[in-house]
Amino acid sequence: MEFIGHGAFGVITKAGWLPYFAVWGIPESWAWRIMPIVGTMDIILGFLAFFAPRKSFLLFMAAWGLMTAFLRPLAGEPVSELFERSYNYCVPLAAFLAIAWDAKSHGWWHRVKNVPSLTIKHWRWLKILLQIAIAVYLISHGAFGAFDAKAGLVKHYDATGISTLFGSTEAALTIIGWFEIALGISVLLAPIAPLLFFVCFWKIATESLFIFSGAFYGGFEFIERGASMVAPLALYFIISILKEPKLSSMQTPSTSLDQIEAKQK
Repeated sequence: MEFIGHGAFGVITKAGWLPYFAVWGIPESWAWRIMPIVGTMDIILGFLAFFAPRKSFLLFMAAWGLMTAFLRPLAGEPVSELFERSYNYCVPLAAFLAIAWDAKSHGWWHRVKNVPSLTIKHWRWLKILLQIAIAVYLISHGAFGAFDAKAGLVKHYDATGISTLFGSTEAALTIIGWFEIALGISVLLAPIAPLLFFVCFWKIATESLFIFSGAFYGGFEFIERGASMVAPLALYFIISILKEPKLSSMQTPSTSLDQIEAKQK
């Protein structure tokens, strides 16, 4: 979803991308020509990640997501833009690690068809990665409203009547912003199932504002943020796996982590 939605804007061409090309010293005339190429690449990677995942592609997607997120503050936007897009690079990274740590060895260009089998240690690392990523994007998105008063959020809240519901645009930005910050901290401290399901539905609802506020191709904006909606569900399933009796029964004081991993393999 992330790469297909992002790629669609490249194919359509989006003026908002011009400052990011400028960071690389690419003039506007060339940027318009390169956008469809970048967009097509993103869409292809998105479909490959779903139908034919490979380690090489997923690692590249994580690096590409991190690079494009870095371009935002480099182009003069708030640094919160970099952290809010943690799902753009952390979710592909988690998918890469799940394959790289699989008990079954996979080549860099090998199509993965099996469900990865991981050790307790690896499941724990994936849990930490997603837990931090979710907390970071919630806190940073909250900062958009609480501190940055981001123009896009103002448009969303005004166009959908949320500003009126809270009494003013400023009140909506502040209250919702701090609520999201608290939500992120809660995920970091206590990622319980009801909270993770709520975060999933919250992201679906808040990102759908792109559609209802009449944003430029808002449907693709919504699709592009799919990783932020799926990450809480992935974290929930990882926590469920770690709670399975057959795993927890191995964790006795006299059993070393190496012995546990040997038993699992």
